[in-house]
Amino acid sequence: MVNQEPIPMFFSFNDKSSLLFLFFVHGLIFFVLLLIKGLRDDHKPSLWLGMFTILSVLYIMPFMLGYANWYSRNPYRDILFYVPFQQLLILPPVIYFYLNSLLDRDFRFIKIHYLHFLPGLVYLIYSLVVFLVDQVILQEYFFYEDGRDKDFLFEYQAAGFFSLLIYLVLSLRIYKKYQAVTFNSFSHADSLSFRWAKHFLIALLVLVILRGLFFILNPEWDAFGRKFWYYFLFGAVLYYVSMAGYMSSIRSLTALGGLDRLRDIGQDSELPASVEVPIETEVPLPDDLEFWKEKIEKLIVEERYFENPELSVFDLAQKLETYPKKISQTINLAFEMNFNDYINQFRVKAVIDKIEHKKDLNLTLLGIALECGFNSKSTFNRAFKRYTGANPKEYFGKKE
Repeated sequence: MVNQEPIPMFFSFNDKSSLLFLFFVHGLIFFVLLLIKGLRDDHKPSLWLGMFTILSVLYIMPFMLGYANWYSRNPYRDILFYVPFQQLLILPPVIYFYLNSLLDRDFRFIKIHYLHFLPGLVYLIYSLVVFLVDQVILQEYFFYEDGRDKDFLFEYQAAGFFSLLIYLVLSLRIYKKYQAVTFNSFSHADSLSFRWAKHFLIALLVLVILRGLFFILNPEWDAFGRKFWYYFLFGAVLYYVSMAGYMSSIRSLTALGGLDRLRDIGQDSELPASVEVPIETEVPLPDDLEFWKEKIEKLIVEERYFENPELSVFDLAQKLETYPKKISQTINLAFEMNFNDYINQFRVKAVIDKIEHKKDLNLTLLGIALECGFNSKSTFNRAFKRYTGANPKEYFGKKE
């Protein structure tokens, strides 16, 4: 029997490489799923999240291959050194534009937005120059004479960290603006607050904190043995973001159905085409503030408009033949609260009234809340505690 030499393993599976390999495969699968969904449904958030996913896959790839011993053998080593896996200056703006497209259905990527990707493009050009000089022109190591992968230079890693920090702040501002607009325009703003966007931002904040800690504890980013736990945690975040983001993208096609007609209420903008109103663009002045305050409250109370679980400023504007801006600004100035809180206070009062006067006894407390315009138990509990200072169980327990 002839002894054959063992064929060298193409990928050395061990505890570290195998764990990162699982995240790698998961990321590739969800990149394809998000890409298909984005193209099929013309759903821009899915395309942006798909880009985030593939960039994250590339981000962990060199360490996965490093733990699989690819950097210790040729020809793999020479090839890997010249591939710019970690696009630290492209990933942050992708995150920012994902949040923009996710929270604003009217968002459009225009030419000036390409400037956000200019630093990343410069690094790609630099990587190409390094490859051409070392492998094509000189055919010997010049840039890589020190044997260190340029992706892991401290200066580049630090620039990527600060870029991520800056774009995280910008993304938080977008989310806060979105919240302000929805709570000032919709009575069911809680269901439009898009918890996924909040969870996504929390996940990114965790990554920023982790990177900051590792910069302090171990600034040598090419030290494979001492960076495993960071990349493992990054892979875990990628696993969560790609899967939860994909599921969220399915729901968001209908969850934000009312926001396609939403405009910044602080600007002079037209109503939806279905609403015919007189041309009027001035803000409420002190001499007509009481007039509009009375009209709005009369409509809400006497016609029980608050019982509509999806009531918006657009609905009131159409009924009162004025602009949404007029409605929202009147409520802000006259009642010193946003539209969401203003409507929910009437719903809470209606629930208390029904319970105290023993109306609709055939319904549960949640059933009564739904009858009064709330669209979920969590929204009801939050609004009830905000208005009374106690949750429903505590409040009605004291009444007994």
